[in-house]
Formats: sequence, structure tokens, C-alpha cells
Amino acid sequence: MRIWFNKTFSSISSVFKNMKQANVDGGVTIICTHTNPAASAFLAADEAMVEPAGLVGKDYLAWCLNFCQQQKIDYFWPAKESVMIVRNQADFAYFGTHVIAVATPEVLTLLNNKGEFYRTLPSTVAQAMACISVTNKVAFDHAISVLSEHHAILCVKPAVSVFGLGFRILDTQRSSIMHLLNGVEYEIPLAELRAGMEGINQFPELLVMEHLAGVEWSVDCAGNSGQLLCAIQRKKHPQAGYGQEIDNNHDIHIMVERLTTHYRLNGLFNIQFKARADGEPRLLEINPRPAGGFGMACLAGVNLAEVFLQSLMGKKIVVIPPIRYGLRVSEVSTSVVLQSLV
Repeated sequence: MRIWFNKTFSSISSVFKNMKQANVDGGVTIICTHTNPAASAFLAADEAMVEPAGLVGKDYLAWCLNFCQQQKIDYFWPAKESVMIVRNQADFAYFGTHVIAVATPEVLTLLNNKGEFYRTLPSTVAQAMACISVTNKVAFDHAISVLSEHHAILCVKPAVSVFGLGFRILDTQRSSIMHLLNGVEYEIPLAELRAGMEGINQFPELLVMEHLAGVEWSVDCAGNSGQLLCAIQRKKHPQAGYGQEIDNNHDIHIMVERLTTHYRLNGLFNIQFKARADGEPRLLEINPRPAGGFGMACLAGVNLAEVFLQSLMGKKIVVIPPIRYGLRVSEVSTSVVLQSLV
């Protein structure tokens, strides 16, 4: 089978490697395109090509359709413009290309907006942290007042962001100069944040939340149209350099199963959790793509890429090897020579 991945994150290389190791009939050929002619993902692909820069919307859709026809693509796994491509998957099917969609266009849009996601998340499916959405200073002050009654430490992050960009813990004690001098990361003085809101009638949606002080889990999943095939939990050590542990938290597994079913998740995706101080896990987010630590998860004894591909090929029973719980895993950087395509 010929699988095409368009412009995506460099961490996709671990997915490529596991896909090429998969035991599937006919084998797998990975085609990767990117606007960067020296993209590191090219090194792990079987075929690599440069995408034209600047294409968006209908122009990009037309280019993708033409690419699938010319390259005889069996499966298209979109990252760039994924919502639009999934919405138009019937056009690709007409030419014999199956679009691998993690979810419907509506769900993909929902997952990209954390504010709307938290507001609509049924408590019977998963438990998230206490959260209030704000777009102005008055609402921000009200959120701080309400949440402070039950939570000693609060934090903020934009409703729309990736990689945790914009996340900050609200510091009520120190100024920004002390943060700078002491090398404090991911914190912001509450008073200075409030001062920055002065004179701004409305700003993009900001989430004010309880701060979850416990450990964090990153759960790498393989699913097929709402059925969870396999999930591997990576519990992150609070100190750098200690790696991650392959965990088996029952509450998290139940929530992952429910989330997969509720949102009819498909393919390879990642779900993040973090614990309160009492150890009770809370849902952070669903990433509709493989995580950067995907390769570490597969070290636990299950090739998640193979699991999904076998289900994609119609295997009624996909055998899942035993997961090596308690295994400690990590990653090491490797020097490579980038080979530019132009």
C-alpha cells in the first residue's frame, strides 16, 4: 500500500519507522511531502517530494487531488488542511484514494478549540480540570475570584494553541524580573498579566484553569472508527532525565475508551492527562495525530502503527502482544545529514 503524509511535524519519523516494520500484506510504501526541501521526515520516508509553498484552501485541495492521481496514492493521511481534506474525502475516493481521518471535520474543529471542547465534554465520558473561558479583563477577574475559592494555584492558556504554547502558571508572589533572574519558566505574574489587559476591550479566548500539580500521562492510541484497539500510557517523570514509565492506570484507560467511542476516533492519536495533587487524573486534551513520543510507546512491545494498519486492511481480529508495563523508556538525539531535495 502507498500511504501519503503531507506537510506535518518532524516527529512523524518514528511513525514511518514503525509502519515500515509492520507485518501487512503487500508491505508499506511511505510517501512524504513538505514545503521544506530539507525536512528531517524525508530521511525516514521511502519517497519524498517538495510541496509548493503558500498553497492553502481550495488551491491546496486541488493540488492534493492531483498528487494522489499522479502518485497512485492508496491512503492519504493529512496533517496540513486536514479539516478541509476530510470534508472533501469523497473527491479523493472517486480517484481511488482513501483519506485516513482521525475524526469527522466537526470533531477535528472541536479538538482544535480547547474552550469549546471543555464546554461540551460530557462528564460521563471524561473528567477535565475546572476551567472558565474569558475574553476580557472583567471576565478574567471574575474567573480568578470564582476558581480561587477552591484552587490554591491557577493557570492560563489560549483556547487555540499547539505544544502547550501560551501555558502559564499564575504567580501571585514574584515579579517578572525575579522570573528572569531565577530562570523561572511557564509562569507569569498575575498582576502584570492583568495590567497587560488594560485598555483591551476584547482579546482571543483565554482559558483560566485550576493548576494540576500531579504527574502527567501521554497516551498513544490506535483506533478504528470509534473502537479502541490499543492504548499505551507513558507516565512522565517530574524530573528531567528520568525517562517515562509505561503505566497501566485503570481510570485513564476507561476514559480513553470512552473518549474514543464518543468522538469516534480513528487511526493513530494521542490523549493527554494530568493528575491533581491527590493523584486523580484529569483530561488535558486529545491530539488528532501521533505524539512526539510515539516511538517510545511502541518500545512497550506493541507496534501501534501495525495494529492500525492491520485493522485498516480488514483483519477482523488484530492480535495485541502483551504490553510491558513498568518499562522505563526515553529518547536520545541522533546526528544526521539532511539531504535537500532542491
